[in-house]
Amino acid sequence: MNPERVGQQADEQRTETPVPVPDPAPGATPVPTDPARRRISYARAFVRILPALLIAVGAVYDYVTPSDFTAAPLFTAAPLVAAPLYSLLGTALTGILTIAAVLGVHLKLGIVLIVDSVTEMATVVTAAVLAVLINILVRRSDERLASVREIAESVQRAVLPEPEERIGGLEVAARYEAAQADAFIGGDLYAVQDSPHGVRLVVGDVRGKGMGAVAAVAVVIGAFREAAEQEATLEAVACRLERALAREGTRRDGLDAFEGFTTAVLAEIPHDADLVRIVNRGHPPPLLLHADGTLVALATEDPALPLGMGELGTWPDRAVAAVFPRGATLLLHTDGLSESRDERGEFYDPAPRLVGRAFPGPDALLTALAEEVRRHTGGALTDDMALLAVRRPGQSPEGGS
Repeated sequence: MNPERVGQQADEQRTETPVPVPDPAPGATPVPTDPARRRISYARAFVRILPALLIAVGAVYDYVTPSDFTAAPLFTAAPLVAAPLYSLLGTALTGILTIAAVLGVHLKLGIVLIVDSVTEMATVVTAAVLAVLINILVRRSDERLASVREIAESVQRAVLPEPEERIGGLEVAARYEAAQADAFIGGDLYAVQDSPHGVRLVVGDVRGKGMGAVAAVAVVIGAFREAAEQEATLEAVACRLERALAREGTRRDGLDAFEGFTTAVLAEIPHDADLVRIVNRGHPPPLLLHADGTLVALATEDPALPLGMGELGTWPDRAVAAVFPRGATLLLHTDGLSESRDERGEFYDPAPRLVGRAFPGPDALLTALAEEVRRHTGGALTDDMALLAVRRPGQSPEGGS
């Protein structure tokens, strides 16, 4: 089957000057580039100075108003606001500063021994002590959370290791964007494996969330790495993945207990031919971006059922072959990319946005896509997103690089 050409006016769109996306420097702090992220940055800066503002406003209020009025709520709030934000020393100093401010104002006004004044002082001291205790609890929770994050990062490196930049003579880049804040891994997966039959790739999306999805990801990737090395055809690799999920589902008392199914697309790039073969199991089709900006969607007319649904029917896998010239980049992605929505509910469609563009490498392509999706969604992903890009280096016979 011939691949479907995307964009009938690609020649006109190729005249646009591509905008290179520089890679961030290692260890550099990302600078907010859109209004929403700048507002978040400003809000965080304001909250950091809020305890000092509360103390200052409270002192001025107590000083300029009659003794019947009190700024106790402001003084009480200052150390409590500082507790989750500052260190233990910073929280203690905030409490001491608050107590000193109250005492100084009352001494200045000569009302230290008035009942209301004593009550205000006792309230502020109590709030300062509570703030220190809250800070200690928050720090312990942060330490536990840091430990959990280290474990999550270790799991991610074990289950979804970062591929090498060059595999089998190809330039490779991968990126995982989790929809849930502070999450490192979910139900999306990718893997690249060099084999005697060529470089083989898989990108998939497990139905479901949580540890069940992570377990399914581990099963699929483990089976893929073994099958990619041993099986002679890409169709046979897909069948091995099907059997692995079925076997694991049986062991776990049914497929529903093991997330049910996994959409996946597999690719094979032979070492000795400028070709790519694709087997699609109910997944978004890969995109092939040529060096001249032409885009090809490697779709199949009769995609097979997702992995794990073999009991519902026997649709044989049929690999689709396409030319993969030098200088071209193959992009595999999950539906977290193509189904990202903006505030109007419109999907992000990568195909028309990539037509006519050129990138210096696969990593620059993925960086640009991730940034565009964040802008499109306003920074809030609704689903995990896995991206895998492979570029055949060199110059194609048509020109370009």
